Parts: sequence; C-alpha cells; structure tokens
Amino acid sequence: MLNHRSRIFATLLFFGGYMLTTPAQAEGNEPAVTTSAVYKLDLLSSRGGLDDASGAIGNLDLMLRADLDALWGWKDTVAYLHALADHGAKPNGRHTGSFMGLSNIEVPSSTAKLFHAWLQKTYLDDRLSLLAGLYPIDSEFSVIESAGLFLHPAYGPPADLSMTRGPSIFNNSAFGVRARWNGAERDRYAMVALLDGLPGDPANPHGTHIRFDHGDGAFAIAEFGYTPPERGHLMEPTDPSSPRTQGEDIRLHEKYESFGKYAVGVWGYSERVDDLVDVDSLGNPIQRRSRGAYLLAEKTLYRMPGSPVSNLAGFVRLSRTDGDSSPIDQTLNIGLRLREPFNAREDDIIGIAFSHGRLGDKYRQAQAALGTATTAAESVLEITYRYQFSDWLALQPMYQYIRHPGGDPTLSAVKVLGMRVELSTL
Repeated sequence: MLNHRSRIFATLLFFGGYMLTTPAQAEGNEPAVTTSAVYKLDLLSSRGGLDDASGAIGNLDLMLRADLDALWGWKDTVAYLHALADHGAKPNGRHTGSFMGLSNIEVPSSTAKLFHAWLQKTYLDDRLSLLAGLYPIDSEFSVIESAGLFLHPAYGPPADLSMTRGPSIFNNSAFGVRARWNGAERDRYAMVALLDGLPGDPANPHGTHIRFDHGDGAFAIAEFGYTPPERGHLMEPTDPSSPRTQGEDIRLHEKYESFGKYAVGVWGYSERVDDLVDVDSLGNPIQRRSRGAYLLAEKTLYRMPGSPVSNLAGFVRLSRTDGDSSPIDQTLNIGLRLREPFNAREDDIIGIAFSHGRLGDKYRQAQAALGTATTAAESVLEITYRYQFSDWLALQPMYQYIRHPGGDPTLSAVKVLGMRVELSTL
C-alpha cells in the first residue's frame, strides 16, 4: 500500500530514470519512453453562495509512458504511470456550496497520489486492447473532447455519476480491468470496465491506497460509440495516455481533423446502499443498487474559410441515475467552442457552456422531511478563453454564474471570476 507522497514521486522518478537510460526506440522512430509534466494554477474569486472568497488551487501532473515491446520485448504492451499532486484552497467545499463544483482541479483534501498505473496489451492489429491496473474511468468513458476546454467539473464525468458512492474518477482511481474493441475502420468501438466499487480508503484520503474491503463491491461501465472522423485513421492510439506523450503525426491529426462522436453508456454498482426515502416494515432504509446511463454527441459544426484549424464545434450530453441514493438524478451539458477566434491565433479557443443538474424527487422529499426547502435544480453557465501564450504556457480567464448552489433557495447566485495558468513540458 502506498500512503505517502514521497513514495509516489520516488517510485515515478526511479522508474523514469531507469527507463530513460535505455536507448531503445519504439516502432516509427518514436521514443520507447516518453514523459511529460503539466502544472495548473487556478486563481479564483467568488461572490455569493455560502460566503465570498478568493483563493488559489494547484494541480501537478507527472506522466510516463513506456513501450515495453521496444524496451523488453513484451509484444504490443504499454505501461503508463501518472502521478498527481493537488494543493491549495477549497473554494467550493468551504464557500460556494455547489453540488456540481467550481473547478475541475479542486479536491476535498490536498494530497499526492498515483492516478494511473496500468499495463495494456493489444491484439489483432490493435483492434482489441486489454488494460489492468489503477484506472480512472473518466479517462475514456463519457469523454467529450470538445468540452475539455472548460474549467467546471461537470464537463468531465457527469455530475450525477460523480455524486454516487465511489466512481473511479479524478482524483481517486480504483484498481480494475478494461477491454476495448475497435472496428476495422476505427470509426466504431465498444468498451467495458470492471473496477473496485469503492476506490482508495474513504477513512484516509491522503496518498494512494489499493484496498479490496468487504462491502466495496464492484463498479461496471460499458460504452458504445461511433466516431466518423476516425474512419481509416489507424495510427490513433488505443490507450488513454496523455496526448502529450504521443507522436507528432497524432498531435497534428487531433489539431486539424474534425470533432465527431456519438456514444451511449450504462453503469452500475453491485453493492447496495440506503434508499433516501423508502423503508421496509421495520423502518430501515431499503437497500438498492445505484445505476445510470448517458448519451453524448459532439461535432464540428462549421469550418471558417481561409484557415485549416478555425472551426466551431458543439457538444451535448444527457446523463441520468436512478435517483434513489444521490442528490442529482439528471444532468444536461451543452456548449460551443471556437478555435482560432482571431486571425493568426490558431491555438486559442473561446467557449461557452451550460450545465443543468436536476435534483431528484427522493432527495427533495428527504430534505423536506427534515424541514429543508430545495430548488428543482442547480445550473451553471461558463464563458472562457484559452490564450496559448507559447508552447509551454497558456492563460485562461473564465467567468461562471452558478444558480441555486446546492439546490438551496436561501443562497444567492454565485459569480466567479478566475484565471487558469497552465505550464507544460513540450
């Protein structure tokens, strides 16, 4: 069990240093080992909600990807490590009171841990891949690439899923396995994952913990998708490693090609939890299994004339849970993003997005029984602009307006002004 940040970074540095002494090259003259680092700093000031606040949140990502075929002759096998360290203020947890959050790098407790630590082997010309290890589902499941611009957490894993008993998402991943099947033309896929139903150690949020305690149960998720722009694009990687660790040909493809993805997913837990309202004949809460589903679509809507990269893309995602055990039972995400809003600024992106989290009937009933009034939903609007100052520095001002934070009708709307500073290795 790893439970101290120094062990994490010592392991990562040892592994990386050992690998980097090996001169092997992967197929296609790509390095057998690639490393990258990203540091994000959010400077935020909010008014409304529980109280006004200002503060800074930081997140460091250290990533290492190794082609074990080139290194040790393990055919078609990849190893991936991703350590992260989070620190700073807790503006939502202490001041805003939103169910859906405020920044996608805010965590309940500052800590350092391993987030990814897995091996993947591919078969049948990379059409089938099997992965095992520490694996967060939000690296591949329910992902909307065109929504990755936004700072609000709702554009990562759906808010209704995030609030269940323990999905394997940022910043707490679980041990499990994932299988993915790609169609012959790479424009269709199916994937399924089975993981520990309660990641880490709920009693100790610091460090990395791999535990299989009685009562954890299992979490399963499956997704089926259609991606027309990937038809015939056989060089696309089949693992959820950071794009920064991939070759120049893939980076160019991601930059110049269109968005286009349509997917449906379902998920569920094996372990039962207390229903928010229903009780048995003895007055004890009825035990139910949490489950849910989602639909998503994203597409390049228009290409601006005279530029190979300037385009307008849109996305929409609808997700829903059973509503038996968590506050939000349905989430809608919708947004637009424009690349190269100004001439000669081809890496700049501007976007606007809206999320609506509906409070479940059972949650509202349970709160009413306690004498607490609730609203029907919480919603948030975000406007942001990513200014790519250089290859290694991006500045991203943003504005958020959060209506009915926490579904509390007594709280005023929250207005957030912020700036993300992102530093990254080349």
